[in-house]
Amino acid sequence: MRYTDARLLDALASAYALGTLEGGARRRFERLMRDRADVRDVVAQWEQRLGQLALSVPQRKPSADLWRAIAARTQPAQAQQARQARPSRWTSWLRPAGFSFGGLVAGVIAASALFLAVPGTFITSDQLAMRTGERLPQSYVGVLTDTEGRGRLLVSSLRHGRTVTLKVLGATALPVSGDERLVLWALPADAAPFAIGTVPASGAGTLTLPDTSEKLLSKVSRLVVTRERSASPAAPSADVVLSGACAKLW
Repeated sequence: MRYTDARLLDALASAYALGTLEGGARRRFERLMRDRADVRDVVAQWEQRLGQLALSVPQRKPSADLWRAIAARTQPAQAQQARQARPSRWTSWLRPAGFSFGGLVAGVIAASALFLAVPGTFITSDQLAMRTGERLPQSYVGVLTDTEGRGRLLVSSLRHGRTVTLKVLGATALPVSGDERLVLWALPADAAPFAIGTVPASGAGTLTLPDTSEKLLSKVSRLVVTRERSASPAAPSADVVLSGACAKLW
């Protein structure tokens, strides 16, 4: 493998930082990191870049169930002994260690990995680079959480793209009923909020922007989703369902 190719190293470093580089490829890359300072520098740059997503997820104390799930993956022998010692709690291992268990790191990694590893969920006509490119594209990304701090909506847009892709996280639909609709709003730091479009209650969706995301989102600090009854609301209502920071990945 051509480990002298800067583009290849950048792609491997991004996958390593996101946790999507697995098996033998990950072990080989870790050996390469031990031997080469330039590779460690590229990984550090990706970790710093992706660390901005931490702004989108509120910090929460991980639950005991999450720590046990991590131990089951990283220390299977010890975890097996612990399960045998606590037979009455075996059903706890059937519960997924997802957003419902909180955790800043878990939320960031899950959203980032979904964004990179499943590009088919988000692909649009101007986002083909997400499928064919060798690196994570420069993008605006937000993980919007509900009032309990659970990540419920992933929002992303390429830096110079004209679409916003949405993915509802979790098995349950977002709360909306009757003639209500969910509207995604951008909150610029020095201007009035503006509507981006309607959010699906479940699954994925795509919104078309009137201009490039670079022009519309470069000064946006936060994103919110509100319940609206008006067909064309001029401003977000006080009924906020989801909120989160708008992070820049580059």
